[in-house]
Amino acid sequence: MTKPKTLCLLGLLFFVISYVFFSQGSLSQQEHIDLAHWFNLIGAVLLINFNNVFPKNKLNSIASVLTVIGVIAHIGLCTIDFIMWSFGDDNAGRNALSEQISNTPLILVPFVTVGPSFLFVGLAAHALNFIKSNTLSALMVILGGPFVGISYFVWDSGIIMLISCMVFATGLALLLYRKEEKALHNK
Repeated sequence: MTKPKTLCLLGLLFFVISYVFFSQGSLSQQEHIDLAHWFNLIGAVLLINFNNVFPKNKLNSIASVLTVIGVIAHIGLCTIDFIMWSFGDDNAGRNALSEQISNTPLILVPFVTVGPSFLFVGLAAHALNFIKSNTLSALMVILGGPFVGISYFVWDSGIIMLISCMVFATGLALLLYRKEEKALHNK
């Protein structure tokens, strides 16, 4: 059976790969399969394993709930994006669906604008457990997550979004193997 830490690393890898695709711009050029959203979907689902590898305490309980909400929202967002991608060259159909989603707050808010950020918030809350012991790694997660959203929604910069995701993921990977890192320094 695959260990939770391995699943976390796979999730981080898939998540970063999805952001490599997202940073390239137009996803409609992916003719046979929407790789960006498949990697994002699988990565997000695997990231739920972080709920099982960090210390159990009150903060972890809150972080775990936020992470689960974020994963559910990512599943919804990817589903919407798969449908959008399926329109191919039918821009009128895609625009009609986009307008319908924009006019439906019960879909727009939890699955497009706010919900997916809960994955970043939940994992950042997990990182708060390590702010004193692994300050740099924790800050990479806590600051990297918001910059993924800011770089997309405010700055419209795929490169900054990708770099922010890589900082976020690297911080999580370092926290994931924090004991092994300390053991290596003591030898």
